[in-house]
Amino acid sequence: MANKGLQILGFALALIGLIGLIIGTILPQWKMSAYVGDNIITAIAMYEGLWMSCAFQSTGQIQCKVYDSILQLNGALQATRALMIVSIIVTVAGLGIACMGMKCTNCGGDDKTRKSRIAMAGGIVILIGSLCGIIACSWYAHDIIQAFYNPFTPVNTKYEFGSAIFIAWAGAFLAVIGGGMLAASCPRQKSTPKYPISRPPSSKEYV
Repeated sequence: MANKGLQILGFALALIGLIGLIIGTILPQWKMSAYVGDNIITAIAMYEGLWMSCAFQSTGQIQCKVYDSILQLNGALQATRALMIVSIIVTVAGLGIACMGMKCTNCGGDDKTRKSRIAMAGGIVILIGSLCGIIACSWYAHDIIQAFYNPFTPVNTKYEFGSAIFIAWAGAFLAVIGGGMLAASCPRQKSTPKYPISRPPSSKEYV
């Protein structure tokens, strides 16, 4: 069966990945204004996230505005929102399932084979949640790249990758690694002996 240390390491990586997914989802720095023109004023830096847009001034002041209507947002942003929320919820559920099946916990009964199967199921759920996060970040990044290289996009409205998308990406990949380690808890089938086990003669044979 899987090593206890491998399960603990996988759980820890998945937990760190979940924290990264949550932080990346909350932060507004999913994309930042790209200064690609010659006459761009750099006194104000514009950031856009999944929930709000912010303006960082050179004096240190920050002004943020929450998006007024969901219907005004583009499809990529709405899909990224939904996938990131699903990713966090599914990863939390996977961690809860895996916690019951780990060898270092008392949940799930004393049957080691059953606990290994529970830990494996939790790892698979974590993998599904982390893949949703990777798809969300990749979709949003693809939308940024398309708008950046679109010749019809004004120079002062072009954006590049922000720090939050990299945090979410890193969290999703860590969750993938942790979920893979937990999914490796698949119980091995007990090998049957090739020869019949000899039993001592019963007392009835001597009667």
